[in-house]
Amino acid sequence: QVQLVESGGGLVQAGGSLRLSCAASGRTGSVYAMGWFRQAPGEERELVAAINYSGTRTSYADFVKGRFTISRESAKNTVYLQMNTLKPEDTAVYYCAAGDHWTSSVYTTKGQYDYWGQGTQVTVTS
Repeated sequence: QVQLVESGGGLVQAGGSLRLSCAASGRTGSVYAMGWFRQAPGEERELVAAINYSGTRTSYADFVKGRFTISRESAKNTVYLQMNTLKPEDTAVYYCAAGDHWTSSVYTTKGQYDYWGQGTQVTVTS
């Protein structure tokens, strides 16, 4: 089993920045592709950004391109989401996800991920 713990969420004004972290523990040797999703009240959980095992490939939702950056530090089993120029519509619970099937690709759909964190709240005020 793999446990994922997110941190770094909080309250920020529009235009501000936050950096989310997701630390993996347990059977981290089986963690490959990782991603960040978000879910606003009454909405579906949607992909924000994804990164492959080696960190050489990334994918972003159109609504965060140019503002958010995903990265990973494999030695620390940690993935990050740097969020800049935040907007009120970015308000949501942000979830970290990890896949335990070997691939060199990124995973862009919820069903491809095997493990999920509990989520961290991000609230952006106008």
